[in-house]
Amino acid sequence: MNATSAQSSRIHASTVAIGEAGILIRGPSGSGKSTLALALIAAATQAGSFARLVADDRTEIASQAGRLLARPVAPLEGLVERRGLGLTPEPHLPAVQVRLIVDLLAEEPARMPEPEDLVDRLAGIDLPRLRLAGRPGDERLVLAALKLFLDQP
Repeated sequence: MNATSAQSSRIHASTVAIGEAGILIRGPSGSGKSTLALALIAAATQAGSFARLVADDRTEIASQAGRLLARPVAPLEGLVERRGLGLTPEPHLPAVQVRLIVDLLAEEPARMPEPEDLVDRLAGIDLPRLRLAGRPGDERLVLAALKLFLDQP
């Protein structure tokens, strides 16, 4: 790492790239991180956008020049867990700038979240955050949130 980067850390999260934007998906084991990551890739690809896995289950994050970068953890690089199949190969990118955090919750999130619930600080960087219960179809909401947050000044 160079002088402009902070110490990296590993977190329990999956990360995908949609276009040039990274989506960091956090949640406990079995919450649907891999399922949502694959659904996001499929939905974005079907809509004509570039989409790739960056990391599944474990993500290395580091702040660099005011941006949060996400990378795969070496033993899991290029692999994604598919329930019932185990770890399977998946086309991937070596890194992406995180632009949105998605938290998968055990309980139903608020329908009308407070403004402070729409932002989270990770590695010293404030990022937009979306909280979901992890249901089928959530990928559409995540893609809409990404567009909404990226279109803001």
